[in-house]
Amino acid sequence: MSEPEILALIPARGGSKGIPRKNIRAFSGQPLIAYSIAAGLQSRTVTRVIVTTDDAEIAEVAKSCGAETPFLRPAELAQDRTTDLPVFQHALKWLADHEDYHPQVVVHLRPTTPIRPPDLVDRSVGLLLAHPEADSVRGITPAHQNPYKMWVMEGEHEPIRPMMTAPGIEESYNSPRQILPAVYTHTGLIDIIRPATILELNSMSGRIILPILFNPGYDADLDTLEDWRLAEQKIQLERPKMVWPGKPPRLMPEVISLLVLDFDGVLTDNRVWVDQDGREMVVANRSDSLGINQLRQAGVETVVISLENNPVVAARCRKMKIPWIQGEKDKATALSKLLRERNVPGTEAVYLGNDVNDLPCFPLVGWAVAVADALPVVTRQADFVLTRSGGRAAVRELCDLIMKQLSDNKGSLQTPRNTKADF
Repeated sequence: MSEPEILALIPARGGSKGIPRKNIRAFSGQPLIAYSIAAGLQSRTVTRVIVTTDDAEIAEVAKSCGAETPFLRPAELAQDRTTDLPVFQHALKWLADHEDYHPQVVVHLRPTTPIRPPDLVDRSVGLLLAHPEADSVRGITPAHQNPYKMWVMEGEHEPIRPMMTAPGIEESYNSPRQILPAVYTHTGLIDIIRPATILELNSMSGRIILPILFNPGYDADLDTLEDWRLAEQKIQLERPKMVWPGKPPRLMPEVISLLVLDFDGVLTDNRVWVDQDGREMVVANRSDSLGINQLRQAGVETVVISLENNPVVAARCRKMKIPWIQGEKDKATALSKLLRERNVPGTEAVYLGNDVNDLPCFPLVGWAVAVADALPVVTRQADFVLTRSGGRAAVRELCDLIMKQLSDNKGSLQTPRNTKADF
């Protein structure tokens, strides 16, 4: 028998309001939508990955990440209050009418939940295929709050009443949670649906819904910038077992002996002031100097490598009391020579950059880091992306992260924060 057609369908409209353009905004260096596309592409069971969008730019980004975009969704199906059902019905009907394509299973992958266990898609598809009586499989996780302790308020001065009561438990709202029934919440991580459920039952779930349970550590839905910050911090520092677009980033080395910095766009904000005599001035951040000094006291040296042969580089490095190498046309060669001369293994070095001329240095070190405003091609290849931009205390942020790592490693019972998470 032929393998079933499994369609991964990713809805991504262009008019997001809470976080504008969030579906293609860089999340830990990659477009957010790339994580859901990767979940489909890396699945053993999924046979096609399609993004349904109304936005031409999102379609182009999706294609560059490996997904298909055979159509643009009508604008009326991309409004703030548009539900999933008409979007999925449109996609399935379009594929049937234009390609005579009829999948047996639809995998719903939302871009706003990018942290997925590597085996989640295949486990979920396998569960639905093993139960022909089921209409769908829905991802659930233990609820953060128990509804048996929730209340309904009729009015400001009216008595409140429990939202629901647990069978056989009097005053469940006063009971310890350990004796209350276990409850779970549906998240947007994954849904597996039969096309007939969508097209014939006019439902995204149907009547018989099977659960696929996952660890609450994966429950990250990006609706606000704070959600975004916390989720990026989680995956960059904790490194959960998850689907990564492309090659998974490396962890910060446990032993760090050398920090290597680009100058323009890292220690500065990449702008330059030029007076009528051609003299140049740049903007730097004083807190970077303090961070570098703290590293020095902890035994980690810092060196600057710059392409430009400019007095301002020497002046700033002299002020910070760090050595510099400038006028080098090939940073990778200069870095290799530096590591040999200092007898520092590449695995014990960290490099911070912002532009394409920094990329050849990334494979030579144990941890490649980019400033927040680095070029997209740089953030996509970096192991870690800072929250601060060049010249705006990005170097200090990195120094603080390294100091935290060094401090954690010295604690006899303390685990480094960037140790890979078990969830």
